[in-house]
Amino acid sequence: MKVAWGVTGSGDKLIETYDIMKQLKDSQGSSLIIHVYLSKSAEVVASYYGLVEALKEFDSYNVEKDANTPFLSGMLQLRKYDFLLIAPATSNTVAKIVLGISDTLLTNAAIQGVKGFSDVYIMPVDFREGVITTIMPSGGELKLRVRKEDAENVRRLEKMEGFHVFEKPEKIQDIIKKENGV
Repeated sequence: MKVAWGVTGSGDKLIETYDIMKQLKDSQGSSLIIHVYLSKSAEVVASYYGLVEALKEFDSYNVEKDANTPFLSGMLQLRKYDFLLIAPATSNTVAKIVLGISDTLLTNAAIQGVKGFSDVYIMPVDFREGVITTIMPSGGELKLRVRKEDAENVRRLEKMEGFHVFEKPEKIQDIIKKENGV
């Protein structure tokens, strides 16, 4: 199985998502190929969390130059990947996808991938309205408000054809099993 893993500029759930992806890669070895695609903002955030070198240990490490570089949307349409996973996904990324704005590497890949009948799995960090607690790069806790508007965009995304939305990093294990036919 070959997965394109897109990472946006969210620190929330970033470490937990990395841990799950690393665990899956370690347990499945060469039967699970993971190519990492970072948005420009994700590279900055990953550096704050000290994850850049760890992310480079996956099968491929790519950073957005523009909406088509690297050419992830084309690789999805040509079936070079079994699916696209965007985790974590910022409210900005979710809103752009909902509105059909494909001006970044990951929004373009998601929208064009679905047009080419690729499955796209997205884990929005602003899943439901309310207050959440996230972990800062320092290890301290930070309370954040998930706005009603951002949670509503997640509901819209859930209704869009070809997109599969989930809330927690642990769900990635189920996605891999499902895509593997297990």
